[in-house]
Amino acid sequence: MQTFELSLGTAPLLISLPHNGTYMPPELAPTMTAAAQLREDTDWHVDRLYAFAEALGASIIKPLCSRYVIDLNRPPDNAELYPGANGTELCPTTTFAEQALYLPGQEPSAEEIGRRIRQYWQPYHQAIQVELERLQQQHGRAVLFEGHSIRSRVPRLFGGVLPDFNIGSAEGASCSLELTTQLERVLAQQSDYSYVVNQRFKGGYITRAYGQPKNNIHAVQLELVQNTYMQEQPPFAFDQVKAGRVSPLLEQLIDSVLAWAKEGI
Repeated sequence: MQTFELSLGTAPLLISLPHNGTYMPPELAPTMTAAAQLREDTDWHVDRLYAFAEALGASIIKPLCSRYVIDLNRPPDNAELYPGANGTELCPTTTFAEQALYLPGQEPSAEEIGRRIRQYWQPYHQAIQVELERLQQQHGRAVLFEGHSIRSRVPRLFGGVLPDFNIGSAEGASCSLELTTQLERVLAQQSDYSYVVNQRFKGGYITRAYGQPKNNIHAVQLELVQNTYMQEQPPFAFDQVKAGRVSPLLEQLIDSVLAWAKEGI
C-alpha cells in the first residue's frame, strides 16, 4: 500500500508536508468519533501552497493518511517535544480542541500503534533520510524545509493569537544560523505579516531528527497561520484572495532557501 507521495527534484531542497494527508483507512471508521471525521487539525492545502516549488527543482514529500492515524512529526517512542507544554501524541486520541477521536474503549492499543509505525511512520522517515542523503551527496549540501500550518487560535497549544509566520530551527541546532538569518531578512522586508523565530514552535521531530548542520544537512520548519490563506472553520476552504497575497512571500522564502543552499555548492 502506498502511504506517501514523493516527487524527486534536482535542487538541494526537500520540502516535507507531514500533516497534509486526509485519508482515513476505512477499518478505523467504526472506532472513531464524528470529530475525527472532520480532520480539523489537518495542515489544510499546504501541498497547494508549495506546489510552485516543484518547478524550482525542489523535492516534495507528503503523506496520504491523516495525522489522526499517526503523527509523522512525533518521535516513535512518543516522547514529549515540548516538556511541560500541552502537546499531542504519536497516535492522537483527542483533537487540538480536546475532543475524543475514538469511541470509548476503542483507542489504539500498543500493538496497533506499533503496526501504524511500521506501515506509515517508518516508510515516510526512511524516504526522508534516503532523499536527504541523495541531495547531500549530489550537491554537497541539503536543506529540509518542513511546511506546516495551524489555526491562529489553539488554546490547548498556545495562548492568544499566533504570529503569522513561525520559523523553527530547534533553537539553532537544526540548521546554520546563516539560513535562519536569511529567512528573517526576507520576513523583515515586509509589513503585512507578523513573524517570530524559535518561540512556541521550534520545530518538531522531523526538524530535530534530520537537521545535521555538521554533515551539511540543514532543517528548518515554518508554521504558517491558516487564516493567511484559508477559512479556519469548516469546510476549511482555500481562500484564493488571501492565498494570492501570502504566496509571493512564501515563494520569496523558498527562493532564499535555495539561494543559500546553492551557495555551498
